[in-house]
Amino acid sequence: MDNDLRKRFGNLLAAHRHRLGMTQQSLAEATGISSDMIAKMERGTTGARFPTIEKLCSALHVDPAELFTSDLPRGALTRAKLTNLTARLSKLSDAELDWVDGIIAAVLRPKP
Repeated sequence: MDNDLRKRFGNLLAAHRHRLGMTQQSLAEATGISSDMIAKMERGTTGARFPTIEKLCSALHVDPAELFTSDLPRGALTRAKLTNLTARLSKLSDAELDWVDGIIAAVLRPKP
């Protein structure tokens, strides 16, 4: 893994952990990865293999791409309500999403 990619991964890993109010130790306990290894990943001094990334994403409730992308909207990681809502919506079927979309459209419709 390229050093810049390791740093980006580490920064995003730490940001998602902070967003959930987790310590390195609590993330370690949730994933079965040592807190020392999590600290090294967050500093960008070591990379992570796919099984480790899967464990981290599961504990952090994020898609793996969210640990690599630098294209996050400004402030996205600090908007926990939006992130949590997005995670909940991602589990819905297309029919359920259509229903929710209708409700949102009705709520956001301009008032006469």
